[in-house]
Amino acid sequence: MPLPIVYHPRYSAPLPSSHRFPMAKFRLLHALLLQRRWIRPEQVHTPLSICRRDIERVHGRHYHQAFSRNQLDRSALRRIGLPASRELVQRTWLAVGGTLLTARLALRHGIACHLAGGTHHAHPGYGSGFCIFNDCAVAAAALLADGVVRQLMVIDLDVHQGDGTAACFAADPRVFTLSAHAQSNFPLRKGESDLDIPLSDGTDDELYQQAIGDRLPEQLDAIRPDLVLYNAGVDPHRDDRLGRLALTDQGLLQRDRLVLDACLRRSIPVATVIGGGYDSLEPLVERHALIVRAALEQARLYAI
Repeated sequence: MPLPIVYHPRYSAPLPSSHRFPMAKFRLLHALLLQRRWIRPEQVHTPLSICRRDIERVHGRHYHQAFSRNQLDRSALRRIGLPASRELVQRTWLAVGGTLLTARLALRHGIACHLAGGTHHAHPGYGSGFCIFNDCAVAAAALLADGVVRQLMVIDLDVHQGDGTAACFAADPRVFTLSAHAQSNFPLRKGESDLDIPLSDGTDDELYQQAIGDRLPEQLDAIRPDLVLYNAGVDPHRDDRLGRLALTDQGLLQRDRLVLDACLRRSIPVATVIGGGYDSLEPLVERHALIVRAALEQARLYAI
C-alpha cells in the first residue's frame, strides 16, 4: 500500500508579500514530492473541512464563530499574527480536517503524512503564534469521542513548546503530551506538558539525539498509545529564522527516523504533521520533505 499523503490545494491561502509566515510552502512541498516521484497523485488524499461538532470538542463555539465570521478583536488577531480573510478561514477548517483524516489513515495503514498541520499554540479559547485551531488536539479528541482509540501520544519536536496542546489535555490522561523545544524560545510563558524536554540554545545534532534518544522509547513503552501524532517541525534547524537550535538537515532526518522507528517497531501507528519552519522557501520546503522521506523509508522497512 503506498504511503498515504494528505493535502489540499487551498492550504496555501494568500498573504501580503511582506508577511513572514511562509504560506506558499504547502503548495511547493506537494509539488516537490510529485516532481521527485516520491509520491504519486493517486496516493494523495484530499480532506474535507472539519465538522463543527469535532471542532467544539476542543474549541468553544464563541471562539470558532468569531474567527470564521471575522469578528475577533484586534488583540486576538494580533496574538494569532495572521490577517483575517475568507481564504484563511477556509484553509484553517480544511487543515484540521486534514490532520483528522491523516490520523484515521494511519490507524488503517500504520503510517500517514499530512502536508500541513502542527498548529500547537492554539488554546481552547484563543489562537496564538500563527495557530488558530489546534489540529492535533481536535483530531485526538474526535478519535477518543468516536471510541476508535483509548490512549494517544502527541510527540511535538517543533522548536517551540506545544503550549496549546498541553493546555487542551491538561486534565485528560488519555492524551500524553511530549514536547522537546528550545527553552528560551516562544512562548515566553511555557505550558506544562506531560513531559517537557527543554533544550539549550545551540543544541546540535548529537546533543539533540542524546536528549530524546532514550526518553522517547521509554515513554512509548510506558504509555503504549494506540496512536502517535508526530509534529515534525523543522524550525530546530540551525538556519531557521525563529529557531535557536543548531540541527542540520541530516540531524532532522535522523530525528524523524528515530521517532518513526520507535513507533513502528512497537506496532504503534503514527500520523505526521509538518509543523513550523521559517526560512527562504526553497531550503524550507527541502527540510519539510524530510519527514516524507523518512516515512517512505520506514514504511518499506516495516513492509507497511
